[in-house]
Amino acid sequence: MSANTDRYENAVSRYFEAWNARESTARTKAVAAAWAVGGGYTDPLADVVGHEQIAGVIAAAHEQFPGFAFRLTGAVDGHHDTARFSWELVSEVDGSAPVAGSDVITLAGDGRIRSVLGFLDRVPDGA
Repeated sequence: MSANTDRYENAVSRYFEAWNARESTARTKAVAAAWAVGGGYTDPLADVVGHEQIAGVIAAAHEQFPGFAFRLTGAVDGHHDTARFSWELVSEVDGSAPVAGSDVITLAGDGRIRSVLGFLDRVPDGA
């Protein structure tokens, strides 16, 4: 495994730690570890910049889908400072995954995320 592959996988691992942090203090710490200062997150439902706003989007997802966790599906693929990966939002009760998507991240020099461009591949009606 190359150093660059490790860099992408480490960044994505921190990304999922942030998305799966349910408690506010843990989420704040995980977002700061995953995103560079001034980093952003954009998907069809959100366009935010900064740790506080990113943590707010994550908190809203947990409010909408309590008892669900984000998990990586497939491999992380990357080159230069960019990586892409797919994910699902999975029920911890029955294993269903009503939401799925693909994200493209750009990394800062320190390996933290500078930007996320998220795409929703599967969303339940009314969500």
